[in-house]
Amino acid sequence: MSPSISALLNSPRASSSAPRPLPSPAINNHTHRTHGHHHHRRHSAPPPPPPPPPPSPAMASSASLQRFLPPSPHAATSRRRPCPPGRARPLQSSTVSAPSSSSSSSTPAVSAERLEPRVEEREGGYWVLKEKHRTGLNPQEKVKLGKEPMSLFMEGGIRELAKMPLEEIEADKLSKEDIDVRLKWLGLFHRRKHQYGRFMMRLKLPNGVTTSEQTRYLASVIEAYGKEGCADVTTRQNWQIRGVTLPDVPAILDGLNAVGLTSLQSGMDNVRNPVGNPLAGIDPDEIVDTRPYTNLLSSFITGNFRGNPTVTNLPRKWNVCVIGSHDLYEHPHINDLAYMPAVKDGKLGFNLLVGGFISPKRWAEALPLDAWVPGDDIIPVCKAILEAYRDLGTRGNRQKTRMMWLIDELGMEVFRSEVEKRMPNGALERAAPEDLVDKKWQRRDYLGVHPQKQEGLSYVGLHVPVGRVQAADMFELARLADEYGSGELRLAVEQNIVIPNVKNGKVEALLAEPLLQKLSPQPSLLLKGLVACTGSQFCGQAIIETKQRALLVTSQVEKLVSVPRAVRMHWTGCPNSCAQVQVADIGFMGCLTKNSAGKVVEAADIFVGGRVGSDSHLADVYKKSVPCDEVAPIVADILVERFGAVRREREEDEE
Repeated sequence: MSPSISALLNSPRASSSAPRPLPSPAINNHTHRTHGHHHHRRHSAPPPPPPPPPPSPAMASSASLQRFLPPSPHAATSRRRPCPPGRARPLQSSTVSAPSSSSSSSTPAVSAERLEPRVEEREGGYWVLKEKHRTGLNPQEKVKLGKEPMSLFMEGGIRELAKMPLEEIEADKLSKEDIDVRLKWLGLFHRRKHQYGRFMMRLKLPNGVTTSEQTRYLASVIEAYGKEGCADVTTRQNWQIRGVTLPDVPAILDGLNAVGLTSLQSGMDNVRNPVGNPLAGIDPDEIVDTRPYTNLLSSFITGNFRGNPTVTNLPRKWNVCVIGSHDLYEHPHINDLAYMPAVKDGKLGFNLLVGGFISPKRWAEALPLDAWVPGDDIIPVCKAILEAYRDLGTRGNRQKTRMMWLIDELGMEVFRSEVEKRMPNGALERAAPEDLVDKKWQRRDYLGVHPQKQEGLSYVGLHVPVGRVQAADMFELARLADEYGSGELRLAVEQNIVIPNVKNGKVEALLAEPLLQKLSPQPSLLLKGLVACTGSQFCGQAIIETKQRALLVTSQVEKLVSVPRAVRMHWTGCPNSCAQVQVADIGFMGCLTKNSAGKVVEAADIFVGGRVGSDSHLADVYKKSVPCDEVAPIVADILVERFGAVRREREEDEE
């Protein structure tokens, strides 16, 4: 292992359970999947764990990571010079042909002018829109032009802002925009509508790996806010804490840094939390340990907690994941960039999928970029894709600014060529013919007790009802991780938690712990796949309440039918679909409608047919504008018609 990768992966910021080297490509050699499979149709601190194995040549390397990080904020203003307009990237031709789905004769040409970068670097390393591209902008882009959001962190602006009374903040346009918009670059979301003066704070937690120490710290923060404080496990393996007040933010940021956490660049037009296999390093059937890669990605994205303004002015949010399991727990098909493990010329690396996203007006599955990179190049290609998106993406209608819209406009081959020219050596290899994911694999349930690859150890998956926990729950989780495991916890995209490295002799005692009556390792078949976004309790964009309603409707449905298998049901409070209803078996998207009495009530559009795994598919609308108090019987009907459920009264008759 190189000194630089060792230093990075064993730093406090990488958590006490340092990521382990990758296995050799020769192990876990399951049935391969052809790369073309993803051409889908798009739709409108106690005992440590066992020691790591020796490093493999395929180990993710950070030897060159520093080349892709900005200089320190102190050096930025003194050493860096603004790049002259038009010098960011060389143009290679006057026109480039984009691929067409019909015939070569109708292939559109992309002009050199369209491929000119629309942003330029300014003093301090910040990237801003060029003057000639500042027409027709959406409001968020205007806020970014008014003041650089990252200056609140990189130049210490948050400490001055935190000292200002809210009345003074509200009286000034810039400072009001600071608390409502720009603080999202620091992971702080003002709950103006429902919790005025309080903030939700979203962290960066690569691969969902956290420690007991970190969990205790977060618990102590929300405990101080009493009934206003709580925490949520998110659908990107992350923590969100609630109730935060502005004067406390500088101290909380310092506290996060002390335990190896950050909230930097976790909101708005930034790269979101890098997702990986929640069972990385402990799964007997894993393809690759994703933790080294997700840690490297997070370190690059945040500039090792210093801030990385190279990638903070994107046209819209951007999601990334690294696939490590045949189960595809990471949901590659809805990420802007997904690394799919694949061997080429005897070397383990990754084929790339790009463009997956979910938005109010459109959802689309990620498509092959026809590119492969060795494990050592995950950072350069990530940077190149982000720069292509940053440089060329449009910034008008926010519903049409995700990266797939740019890919659609340019065509995949032109987009690929723009990525290629931004690679350090100007070259990007074509995809390996096959990836290593077994398309016939049956997705496993990680809830409950399961043996690890390390002999004598097990992991225990706990169901967190709709992802919501209180301070007392978090303190207990930290204690359980220390007492029964290795002081580590894993968060999953289904809003659940895994305790790894439990000695088999301690499993029975762990299962008898009182907390596991609430966070059950064996929830009901309908509860175990239940996901819900924040909802109107705390989120100003949500149209309906989601978390308690999801639990209520599930309880009502369980009284009507029994199901033979788990059914994944997702509730989201608005069309932004933070709960990813389009990947659920049955999804519910909040809206308003009139009931039979003509009264406006909370309602939901019902989606059916989403799938995760190798045969992934995004759900279609089943029925629109169903009043929430009428949802349960409709769900029962769907479960009977499509999922083999049996009505309870029939069960009783048969008995």
